[in-house]
Amino acid sequence: MGNNNYETGRLNLPFVGHCTFAKSPVCLNWEEIDADVAILGAPNDMGTQWRAGSRFGPRGIREASTLFSFGHAGAYDHEDDALYLTQDQVRMVDVGDADIVHTDMVSSNANIELAVRKILASGAMPVVLGGDHSIHAPVIKAYAGRGPIHIVHFDAHLDFVDERHGVRYGHGSPLRRASEMDHIVGMTQLGIRNVSSSNRSDYDAARAAGSNILSVRDVRRLGTEAVLAQIPEGCNYYLTIDIDGFDPSIAPGTGTPSHGGFQYYEVLEIIQALAKRSGGNIIGMDLVEVAPAYDPTGVTSILAAQLLMNSIGFIFYERKQALSR
Repeated sequence: MGNNNYETGRLNLPFVGHCTFAKSPVCLNWEEIDADVAILGAPNDMGTQWRAGSRFGPRGIREASTLFSFGHAGAYDHEDDALYLTQDQVRMVDVGDADIVHTDMVSSNANIELAVRKILASGAMPVVLGGDHSIHAPVIKAYAGRGPIHIVHFDAHLDFVDERHGVRYGHGSPLRRASEMDHIVGMTQLGIRNVSSSNRSDYDAARAAGSNILSVRDVRRLGTEAVLAQIPEGCNYYLTIDIDGFDPSIAPGTGTPSHGGFQYYEVLEIIQALAKRSGGNIIGMDLVEVAPAYDPTGVTSILAAQLLMNSIGFIFYERKQALSR
């Protein structure tokens, strides 16, 4: 709604109405998506190895996102002296969830891939709410033919397991699966740390596949600009964000928390800098592993929603700036 409607129509406070992402319009007919961004839920946590519950991540993130529903006038950032998320910059729709078939990972992944393909065919940018990190594999598979793509991955864990007991699509393997795809030309993996983050052979395989791995302490030592200097230019970027990349002091609502994680601005500033450098050429993102039941305060879902809203704002602000040059 326009600014005049905000002054004269419904006030539409965050706790009023339906919980679509940022109170965006609903579009459940995937043949008629007409937007710049389409929010898709992928509520699958069958790939989880320890504490399940991220199947409720999309609902939690959607509810938290109503706090940031700036449809009336956009969001002014005084530090950047910029107005983000205005309707002339970005139109968002919420396309609901991919259908998950309980205990059937193959069918569920196929449904997620199909949904993302429909979004891409419409010309919208997919923003996918997990679910555990296994959902990244079918999401990125849907980008076949749209490369070259460089993945920027925020996580406590490397997620480069190949196969264990025949399992190839758990939440510990999505970046390995992505690396096997022709349209993926490399990845930068940020925040990987500590005792639960995989074995030496997985690190060797990741580096052999073209991955650059930086821990939280590496990122802090380097700073944002030096991190960006290690990310190749000249290709499209896809962001995959595991909420456990953040420290559990600010993101406790996740199945596999890992201490020593990122604080909010450490991640946000890298995303903003990447959007600026590429003219907004970030072509999709997923945010995974939010499990609301482990966080009765709701701050994990709020963190996820806030990060996504800011990221979408940065990407489409920079796209508009690039068009006006």
